[in-house]
Amino acid sequence: MSSFLHTMVRVRDLDRSLSFYNLLGMRELRRTEVREGRYTLVFIGFADNKNGQAEIELTYNWDQKNDYEVGTGFGHFAIGVPNVADAVEKVRLGGGKVTREAGPVKFGTTVIAFVEDPDGYKMELIEKPEASEAHSE
Repeated sequence: MSSFLHTMVRVRDLDRSLSFYNLLGMRELRRTEVREGRYTLVFIGFADNKNGQAEIELTYNWDQKNDYEVGTGFGHFAIGVPNVADAVEKVRLGGGKVTREAGPVKFGTTVIAFVEDPDGYKMELIEKPEASEAHSE
């Protein structure tokens, strides 16, 4: 059976990016430094892939001098959180950028918000009260 493993994004400042994702409750799962290629891969998520959770692969190229462009094809990552307003406040207090405050989706009732990581990648936070139960397992 096939499964979704991860999505890779390039980051300019690995420590700053890790700090941001920690605000959302993600943790570093594993890290690989490839000295010959002069890059570092850090896989982050809420749980290891063996539990069926997809991950984000942060790729840090040591010698990158120019900024990366997020691109027009990328939309956002979607993350289920127990309380969107609380997650937004945590991101704000951690110095993160909030681009849409917590509130119901247009023409619906689902509570969402949008935040951006240090490289401009958008995260849609979707209120999923059962997400608190999944994190405590």
